[in-house]
Amino acid sequence: MSLPDHPAPDAVAAAQERDAGSAGPRSRRRVFAWALWDWATQPFNSVLLTFVWVPSFLVSPFFLDPAVARSGIVDGKAIDCDTAANTATEYCRSLGSLDASLGWGITIAGLLIALIAPVVGQRADALGRRKLMLGVFTGALIACQLAMAFVPGIPAMFWFGVAMISLGTVVSEIAGANYNALLVSVSTPMTVGRVSGLGWGFGYLGGIIALTIVVGLILAGVLDGTQSITFQLVAAGATVWTLVFSIPIFLRVPEPPAGTGSRDVGFFAGYAEVVRSIRRLWHDARPTLWFLLASAVYRDGLAAVFTFGTVIAGRVFGFGFTDLVVFGIALNLVAGVSTIFAGRLDDRFGPKRVILVAIGGIVLCCLAVFFAAGAGKGLFWVVGIVLAVFVGPAQSASRSFLARVTPAGTEGEVFGLYATTGRAASWMASLLWGVFIALAANQTLYGILGIALVLAVGFVMLVFVTAPPRTAPDASH
Repeated sequence: MSLPDHPAPDAVAAAQERDAGSAGPRSRRRVFAWALWDWATQPFNSVLLTFVWVPSFLVSPFFLDPAVARSGIVDGKAIDCDTAANTATEYCRSLGSLDASLGWGITIAGLLIALIAPVVGQRADALGRRKLMLGVFTGALIACQLAMAFVPGIPAMFWFGVAMISLGTVVSEIAGANYNALLVSVSTPMTVGRVSGLGWGFGYLGGIIALTIVVGLILAGVLDGTQSITFQLVAAGATVWTLVFSIPIFLRVPEPPAGTGSRDVGFFAGYAEVVRSIRRLWHDARPTLWFLLASAVYRDGLAAVFTFGTVIAGRVFGFGFTDLVVFGIALNLVAGVSTIFAGRLDDRFGPKRVILVAIGGIVLCCLAVFFAAGAGKGLFWVVGIVLAVFVGPAQSASRSFLARVTPAGTEGEVFGLYATTGRAASWMASLLWGVFIALAANQTLYGILGIALVLAVGFVMLVFVTAPPRTAPDASH
């Protein structure tokens, strides 16, 4: 494909103004329908991947050999695997092995995203089918969640569970790339930051509702965190949630026209088109390319915070099933509010400043957890709340940054590259997580150092990226 010589901000501004229309009720309904997709898919991220299904089920004693699982119970309680005396036990080593295996599965998922996302985006641009691709991969995400509802807590099903959570990560990311490409259809240059923030905020607030439902069912005695069927029912509930709440975006948000610079080629020929696009970005829009590379690194660190943070909470700080769910509710509430608010800061001060402050804060939080782990649950609660203030704004501002510098008509491909570059680096955090744990004799806490290192590198890279020009906020929005 061919990119315009000076694609941002003029080209994207024209596309945004053309597609967004007026700021009337119709436009607001489109924004709401668009943002609701974040709400619809949040249970996969918050309930299944981060706070419930993975940390309390997939990497738990459910999937250990029964004899090994029994060896870790002393006086009716699980032994603490964060002590030198217990680390060498077969029980703790086996749990550490589950943690590391999850890391390998997520790494493979990242490689698949890197290979598939940009070509899917390129074809969606060329054919004018971004909504179709969004529908296909949203449907695949729903199927993965449904499959997780059929995973019983037995060792023989562990790798199937890893496969489903990893495949869900793949299709969720590719669906997200097409969803992000629709941002310019529902925003203007003056509102892109707050609209992006609204979407992320809706996602976090949806996570609160979903997690609150789980807690309510536990307190009512309907669900029991010690039973495998509980987690199967949670996965089934997430499936229904995603199916129902993803409908509005397909009814109300218009399909953008095919990109004028995108050629309709075969799937494999699409890789050649992607290479041409990267070359054009290097020559004509180098800051965009540098941002793709820098964000690839720090976004991999952000993904690792979500994937492995609650593993640390459970393994190192002794968070039980209910603890993790309540913790998740609190973090989603803080993240949702801060992200919606940060969207206005994004429009006023620019996304780069928001991202740098957020990433720097997250690195400090990671180091605080590692060096002050002896302070116990109280410390993790405090640091977790502070971290939640930063995570959402970093993600939302990253999306608005790219939307501001994306050539009109190439949103699908560029956001596909955004997913690809992110996942091309996704081996870094998950690999360093596993390596640091292995070097520390399977002590899970040390994995956080690998995450902090990746985030710090991404921070430094972003410092040298030229920020997009700011457009004065429009008070009418």
